[in-house]
Amino acid sequence: MAELKLHQFPCRSDNFGVLIHDPAAGVTASIDAPETAAVRKALADTGWKLTHIFTTHHHADHTDGNLELKTLTGCTIVGPRGESGKIPGIDSVMGGGEMLSFGGHQAKVLDTPGHTLGHISLWFEEAKVAFVGDTLFSLGCGRIIEGDPQMMWTSLGRLMALPPDTSFHCGHEYTEANARFALGIEPGNTALQARAAEVKALRAAGKPTLPSTIGAELAANPFLRPHSPEIRQRLGMAGKPDWQVFAEIRERKNKA
Repeated sequence: MAELKLHQFPCRSDNFGVLIHDPAAGVTASIDAPETAAVRKALADTGWKLTHIFTTHHHADHTDGNLELKTLTGCTIVGPRGESGKIPGIDSVMGGGEMLSFGGHQAKVLDTPGHTLGHISLWFEEAKVAFVGDTLFSLGCGRIIEGDPQMMWTSLGRLMALPPDTSFHCGHEYTEANARFALGIEPGNTALQARAAEVKALRAAGKPTLPSTIGAELAANPFLRPHSPEIRQRLGMAGKPDWQVFAEIRERKNKA
């Protein structure tokens, strides 16, 4: 199987876009389309021709480039079945448990609602990479806008169950702010301390903090660690279900 090539690029104020490319099949997809100009620059930088847009959710900062890019390239836009009426230019839909073909590669579609009700993520198992939109961030998670905490916790659980060496790309560069918050939730976590120092150095050098891996987040991300005795003690939530501890962490982040 040909290698799945990836090109991550910044766009808007703090978004990330990602192009994925199968050179053998000559296909290129943009994971979301936050803005036309940034996607076009990424295409020019790589020399790839856009054939698809794979949309994770309907928010404008992930779909603003859809219509113009479709007009310019004739690309096919694929998006979540549960939000098909909200995705500009959508041609076909996908939902949890289905397989998405992309050249010689297959992605499993995961339902990951919470940030929005129809949010999906894509997992390319053989390439060991996932695209999670605004569900999971490094040292954080997406704000719960349309769903509820139990829904979001279930969605995060689907991502936590991926192999630890799975690399993941998300929609925003929020890691430095997330690290500051996370250190207030689980300050004794040495993996978190190390990641926070790494993130500070990367940002000081003008470099992205992403992608991260599922394993690294399981070790350091407090949103994935409601089982931690330190977190439970600090929050006064000994004996509470994991999702309730998660909900309290999310609520504190909302107010941070």
